[in-house]
Amino acid sequence: MKYQVGKIGRVIAAKFEDKEDVLGNLCSIAKKEDVRAAAFYLLGGMREGKIVVGPEKDELPPAPIWRALGESHEVVGFGTIFYQNNEPKVHCHAAFGKKDTVKVGCLRENSQTYLVLEAVIIELDGIDAVREFDPVTGLNILKL
Repeated sequence: MKYQVGKIGRVIAAKFEDKEDVLGNLCSIAKKEDVRAAAFYLLGGMREGKIVVGPEKDELPPAPIWRALGESHEVVGFGTIFYQNNEPKVHCHAAFGKKDTVKVGCLRENSQTYLVLEAVIIELDGIDAVREFDPVTGLNILKL
C-alpha cells in the first residue's frame, strides 16, 4: 500500500444542464481552475453513458464488459481527478437507476446529462499523484 496525506483545498459546486458532457465538463473545470488532485460527487440524471460493469474474466489485462445507458437514468456517483500527461483524467464509479433496474459501473464514455446533474468537486491539496498507463493491467493507474 502507498498513500499520501493532504488537506482539503477549494470546494467547487457545478450544475450541468440537459445534454451537457459530464466527464468533459469535469475535466474542463479541473483545467480551468488548475485542480491537480480532487474527489467529486455526482447527483442527478443522465441520458447517455457507456459504463464498464466488470471484466469478462479475472485475468490481466482485463477484458471490459461494456453497457450503455441509452435513456434517462437517475445517478449517484463518486470519483477522482488526477492528471495524466498534463491532462486531467477522471475516474468515476456510479449507480444508474431506471424503474426497477440498477446498473453500477465505471463511467467512461458518452456521458450526457438528463435535465440536471450536480457535481461537488473537493480539491486535495498536498497530494502529489498522477495517473500512468500500466502495461500489465492495460489501465491508467494512480501513482503516488
